[in-house]
Amino acid sequence: MGDEIAGTSFTREQRTRYREKVRRCLDVFERMLADDHFDATAGVTGLEIELNLVSGSFQPAMANAAVLERIADPAFQTELGRYNIELNAPPTTLAGDSLAALESALRESLNRAEDLASEASAHILMVGILPTLYPEHLSGDWMSENPRYEALEDAVLGARREDIELDISGPESLRMTIGSIAPESACTSVQLHLQVAPRDFADHWNAAQLLAGPQLALGANSPYLFGTRLWAETRTELFMQATDTRSPELRNQGVRPTVWFGDRWITSIFDLFEENVRYFPALLPETTDEDPEAVLAAGGVPRLQELRLHNGTVWRWNRPVYDTVGGIPHCRVENRVLPAGPTVVDIVANAAFYYGCLTMLADDERPLWSRMSFAAAEANFAAGARHGVDATFYWPGYGEVPWDELILRELLPLARTGLQRFGVTDDVANRYLGIVEARCKLRRNGAWWQTEVVERLQRRGYSRADALVEMTRRYADGMHSNEPVHTWELP
Repeated sequence: MGDEIAGTSFTREQRTRYREKVRRCLDVFERMLADDHFDATAGVTGLEIELNLVSGSFQPAMANAAVLERIADPAFQTELGRYNIELNAPPTTLAGDSLAALESALRESLNRAEDLASEASAHILMVGILPTLYPEHLSGDWMSENPRYEALEDAVLGARREDIELDISGPESLRMTIGSIAPESACTSVQLHLQVAPRDFADHWNAAQLLAGPQLALGANSPYLFGTRLWAETRTELFMQATDTRSPELRNQGVRPTVWFGDRWITSIFDLFEENVRYFPALLPETTDEDPEAVLAAGGVPRLQELRLHNGTVWRWNRPVYDTVGGIPHCRVENRVLPAGPTVVDIVANAAFYYGCLTMLADDERPLWSRMSFAAAEANFAAGARHGVDATFYWPGYGEVPWDELILRELLPLARTGLQRFGVTDDVANRYLGIVEARCKLRRNGAWWQTEVVERLQRRGYSRADALVEMTRRYADGMHSNEPVHTWELP
């Protein structure tokens, strides 16, 4: 959800004061890195899942306040749209059968939440973009009651000084203008966190950037927006366009978007925070009374709230995180690449693949990023999002290679070894990596299943709108079965 703020509008004086405070926080952060003030514990993971709420007819249910009141669990939080909520899993390690325990806990939490949501005439759906969402659902009272969201919309539109234009082309094309950031609420994702020592952060972030393309080919689940078939993972492009603070002229000048893959390999976590401060103006310039220099000089741990808040409005697909727990600071890589769903077991399988590969690529004596351009990694990311199971990547040692061959021959063995390093039991690793292997061999992911079902239904005479509703109904059944998406039946 992001850090809370108190106000929704800001003066020029506030913006000037915030800019100065962010730079002070950045200087203190650099000093903390140099003096090694951080928790060096590695391997602690976290997971967040953004969720949709639907009615009994599988239309968006603008009911998150009522649903959250009934759930009454701090693990569930509000999100941008009134038809969105978020589930936060507690931090854990990967050792032993922790992944299996995570699957069980997530399923239990979601089952309980589903039962309580039904009391508010709503149901929970895990999917990258809700297939039955249309522009008319995003007019009127669509935004959750939270000052942060109102302030964020004002900031984005104020920076643009014009309406937001969506222009996405895939098998079909969508072009429209809208006077709000409402389409961003359609983007529901899974965020995977991994705590790493600051000295190891750059290697892990670079490795995560390399994995972004394969992650999308494996897990794409967002092929439809407003009834139109676009990319396999339309969510990535929609998120960028729906929050774009740049006018067309600034885009033409090469100004960076706030939803950003990056433009280079890094050597330190500081590189990313410094880039955020150097390249991106503040969207939510709210300052606190903390004196970070004084706190650090007194032997304390500064919260660096202004730096954290600014970092939270630069939506890198792999984001650096500074946080404190029990008065001890730590650093995390937050992977934001994957969509929500299709099932809990699919989500945990995606996580197992990511964590296992990540630790091996980060520990390579001859790092892959020393043999591959950053532009190639970004092109892989775009190919995975656009094409899903039809994606082809560039990879050192292979040249141009289909995604499934790359994962089966290169990345899956790495993931298995990486999970062994984390101490994951063989039975648990086999369960989740077996799902990844089967998805590759069948060349099926959530996006493939959605489009295949809709096409079959349309050939039977369904309209596109009716086919999307029926597909979503079948999707919900599959989601609740917790059977991997590659095993779901087709009509």
